[in-house]
Amino acid sequence: MTETTPEVMVDLIKVSKTYPPSVHALVDVSLSVRRGEMLFLTGMSGAGKTTLLRLLCRSETPDKGLVEVAGMDLDRISGSALQRLRRRIGMAYQDFKLLPRHTVAGNIALAMEVAYRKPTFIRKRTRELLEKLRLADKHDTPAGELSRGEQQRISIARALANMPDLVLADEPTGNLDRETTTLVMELFREHEERGATIIIATHDRELFSHGTDRVVELRAGRLLAPGEEPEKEGESAATVKEEAAR
Repeated sequence: MTETTPEVMVDLIKVSKTYPPSVHALVDVSLSVRRGEMLFLTGMSGAGKTTLLRLLCRSETPDKGLVEVAGMDLDRISGSALQRLRRRIGMAYQDFKLLPRHTVAGNIALAMEVAYRKPTFIRKRTRELLEKLRLADKHDTPAGELSRGEQQRISIARALANMPDLVLADEPTGNLDRETTTLVMELFREHEERGATIIIATHDRELFSHGTDRVVELRAGRLLAPGEEPEKEGESAATVKEEAAR
């Protein structure tokens, strides 16, 4: 398949993924996400949110089913095409994946360097993101010296650095207070308005409970059907994992 700009940015059709010995992370999941849409993917820990995001950047491959991103079948994509596609995807990881000895600026710049951005663009974009996330004073600080909340913001800045077509954010506000969460969501909105597709995996219902964005919920690897009772706030991750293993 050639790279296109379809109306649908992400398309999963009957996707399943199982981890040994018998943990069903995803079970027959079908989901389409439009270009320029912000989608919230919710569910308790162990429900399959991270696995779904990893499939979309091909860090994982499904056991069965079809995964398409930007019109490309990720099971059939060539190595060079996958490399180009990944430059159009920004991933904010739950565990940050920063280089602790590199400076904050160096961590953000790395995402742009591998995409062959010009040095002038890299410097300008890095400072712009740090200012918007109120971390301009951390420009030359080693990432390993930051608090968890600061590291989370740097992970988000790195994900957005190339102004990607698809942003995948895994619990991006888990270590942030409400004021900082608002800053981060404003930055995501800015990229949505530019036409990016944003998929946010979160168990924080405050992020979407007062908005009009589409919300889909995973429970034990399955997407809840319309009208199905949402997961209870008090349901534990252990319960979800037990269900997934059945």
